[in-house]
Amino acid sequence: MLHQTALLLLLLHLSLALADHPPPTSTTIAAGPHRKSISEAANTAKPGCQTTCGNLTVPYPFGIGLNSGCSIGPWFDVNCDNSSSPPKPFIASRNLEIVEISDDQVRIKNWVAARCYTETGNITRQNPIFVNFNSTPFSFSDSNRFTVVGCDDLAVIVGSSGRNFTSGCLSLCTQSSDIIDGFCTGIGCCQIPLPKGLKTFSSALGSLNNHTRIHGFDPCGYAFIGDQERFQFRTSDLQDTGFQNRTIQNVPIVIDWAIGNGTCDEAKKSADFACRENSVCIGSDTGLGGYRCNCSEGYEGNPYLSPGCTDINECESNPCDEHGICTNTPGSYSCSCRDGYSGDGSKDGRGCIAVNSQFPVIKFSIGFSVGLLSILIGVSWLYFGIKKRKLARMREKFFQQNGGLLLKQQSPFTEGGAESAKIFSAEELEKATNKYAEDRILGRGGYGTVYRGILPDQRVVAIKKSRIMDQSQIEQFINEVIILTQVNHRNVVKLLGCCLESEVPLLVYEFISNGTLFHHIHNSSQMSWFAWKDRLRIAAEAAGALAYLHSAASMPIIHRDVKSSNILLDDSYTTKISDFGASRLVPLDQTQVTTLVQGTLGYLDPEYFHTSQLTEKSDVYSFGVVLAELMTGKKPLAPTKSEEERNLATYFIMSMKENRLFQIVDPRILREGSLEQVQAVGELVKRCLNLRGEERPTMKEVAMELEGLRRNTKSLGFNKKILKKMRPFWVGNQVLRQICMQSIM
Repeated sequence: MLHQTALLLLLLHLSLALADHPPPTSTTIAAGPHRKSISEAANTAKPGCQTTCGNLTVPYPFGIGLNSGCSIGPWFDVNCDNSSSPPKPFIASRNLEIVEISDDQVRIKNWVAARCYTETGNITRQNPIFVNFNSTPFSFSDSNRFTVVGCDDLAVIVGSSGRNFTSGCLSLCTQSSDIIDGFCTGIGCCQIPLPKGLKTFSSALGSLNNHTRIHGFDPCGYAFIGDQERFQFRTSDLQDTGFQNRTIQNVPIVIDWAIGNGTCDEAKKSADFACRENSVCIGSDTGLGGYRCNCSEGYEGNPYLSPGCTDINECESNPCDEHGICTNTPGSYSCSCRDGYSGDGSKDGRGCIAVNSQFPVIKFSIGFSVGLLSILIGVSWLYFGIKKRKLARMREKFFQQNGGLLLKQQSPFTEGGAESAKIFSAEELEKATNKYAEDRILGRGGYGTVYRGILPDQRVVAIKKSRIMDQSQIEQFINEVIILTQVNHRNVVKLLGCCLESEVPLLVYEFISNGTLFHHIHNSSQMSWFAWKDRLRIAAEAAGALAYLHSAASMPIIHRDVKSSNILLDDSYTTKISDFGASRLVPLDQTQVTTLVQGTLGYLDPEYFHTSQLTEKSDVYSFGVVLAELMTGKKPLAPTKSEEERNLATYFIMSMKENRLFQIVDPRILREGSLEQVQAVGELVKRCLNLRGEERPTMKEVAMELEGLRRNTKSLGFNKKILKKMRPFWVGNQVLRQICMQSIM
């Protein structure tokens, strides 16, 4: 803990130190996409201007000399220091030595921040780095990496790239044997990337223990940015007293450059547009604006100098057949054959063939092709025949493996007919889903993927492809499928049949077209039909369906994943309970079963979560969350909300205890329903969300109470005594206040 606190304090100290020392003005050079270098062009520099400085070729738009007119502008002036041997080129406005100039980048000599210590921890040498390229056409390239070298060192980098940028790098180790050469992963060496378009950067070093514990093999810490391709960390760097100078000489900083700060379209309208004939404009990808020029395809030269790029004579590289003729064209070339030969003339194509040898070649080719085609057809027929028989055997194996024989013995299933549940073939469902195409996917869940299918009779169905199934559970799966096919309730999605010929079983349900209740709740502002009476009807229908599954079905079924996204609405907005992927059948002589906990966070019964004891009351709790969703329009989990509102169930119970129900419900409900009715549903939700399952109502009791409230729906008739008593709670709610004041008067 003390170690972490020290790190945080050191980070803060370094950040404040950098903030107190704004970076001084400096300069750099930048670039874009790499093509053939302008340094190799015949017309490298402006006529009458010096071309080289020492060993460096300086291509236009750069130019040697201060205000000499040899560059495109002052920022591109290069100062050639002839006092050195050989002469050294510098960016004219700053003392930045240039190492290399390419079409899109400039590499310059590096700066390295260093901090050295005595054995007792006293600082003997330190120098931070401050660089600023604001108001220049240059920015640091993302080809650079910010690197920290040392075993007790932390460095912070602060910069800007249109927006502020702050980051840091920590490098620690206790002994040199822990370090691996070539790796900068935080042990002896640390690296982080830089964003595109970085215009300024400042950096300073700090240490946790001033190198007192590792001084024997690491007396100094270093920080720098540089070309990631030019630096490879070695353990010996920690003891190398010449590391700083060696890095300055060998690891350049990569700078991007661009002309102006507008787009290509804007620049083309300007009289000083830099791109000449036969060139294209390329916008800078740094996010800072500006552009560069490249020669068009098939052309070469310096695109910034008149008369522009010149045509490349591709024929000089002999691209045509030895019997062909090459013809150079602007930006391209063509090949043809000499007299007595035919073909396309290209080395990479058909070449050139003598005319008198054509007929035998063609005759042989035709005969060979016909024979080869016959062999291919025969082999293909044999291959597909074997494959078809193999597929049939495999499907029969899956059918038996998935309990097909057991299912066939049951009366609810047939291999056809509209009245009974059907056993579908794998081929039928492949055709129905267009071979399970991605555009047929309706959704993915924890228990499988659901596809939209169209049967031969044009019925639209939902086909659920389950995950891999444990073979020990096949008999239980078949029994549960048989029970589900016997479920007959207008508010439960009907299971039409299944397919057992695939590796995992497929279930076929009726298709419900109007989406999920979750979608309608959380898009209710766009749903003019979603009134209080509709919400109450949907709740009553869903509760009735769950009550049916719990008590009226041939064997009780616990859904185990009740949530608004598993409640569907058909074309007439009738409720349909769906997705029985997590459901369990409960023997008639048991009230609970022990299972692995499954469900959806936000809806999951806390008692079931802690005990793994699944009861019908687990569905009651989840349904209570759905009711709360219907009343408030809020999602079950809201990670971005305050801690109080993060969990809807907890928030609803707390609001009920504090008599704040009318402050959290959807204002539309308060306009359309009676307060007594809203209060009654709120009390029902509170009972459903009781942490003790035995104190919750049964699903049948919930359904009866909702149906009673639905039938007794009144217009805005309120109890004035209740309204006056609740005055402290509705005074702050403008919508509720207006409704209540009208009712009292």
